[in-house]
Amino acid sequence: MNTALTAVWLSLGLSMQPSSPASHTQTAELPTCVPIAQRVLEVGCWIIVDAPVGRVSPEPVFWHLDTFPTRAAADAARRPGAAVIEALGKIWLMTIANADCRAASGDRVAHIGPLPASSTIEYSATYMEAIFTPGMESSTHTHSGPEAWYTMTGETCLETPNGRMVGRAGGPPVIVPAGPPMHLTATGNSIRRAIVLILHDRSQPATTVTQAWTPKGLCQAP
Repeated sequence: MNTALTAVWLSLGLSMQPSSPASHTQTAELPTCVPIAQRVLEVGCWIIVDAPVGRVSPEPVFWHLDTFPTRAAADAARRPGAAVIEALGKIWLMTIANADCRAASGDRVAHIGPLPASSTIEYSATYMEAIFTPGMESSTHTHSGPEAWYTMTGETCLETPNGRMVGRAGGPPVIVPAGPPMHLTATGNSIRRAIVLILHDRSQPATTVTQAWTPKGLCQAP
């Protein structure tokens, strides 16, 4: 592998090495994602925005994803606590709200939830674009709020102490509560393209890299 390319993957907290306790220890010290302004490759994970949401309703809340032809149109439909982002070649309106929320215009793509959120916590929503080739891994990390994925293409396996979950295009969404450590691996045979939400406690970091837990390799091919 090209040395310069390897260095960039490592700077993104990604690994192309087969999973093992040693490789998990090496990547655990690296960040999971970087700001979009630092993007230098087509593959990796990039933080697009961290948008204040505030307290959510005591009712079950969902992540609503709508697309628009222009950013101006998305901005016009945006409600307080929502965010407009550009990711995966589209313009998106991202809204955290109860199940019956609908944007005034745009095309509804998905609503994901319910999210395991508390009405007593002040939240922010970190939205990220993730593009992984099969075999790429994240560092081992935790989140201070629920994480969810919208997968456009490909497949990703997430291992936690409770086992593993697989997210793939057209399948059920992956939703993980705050707290448990996790390790992500791009699986399958095609590039994983996804938008990621971390609805995190505003008083805490969205993501914390940890070495306190070692994955068992449940996401590796037999």
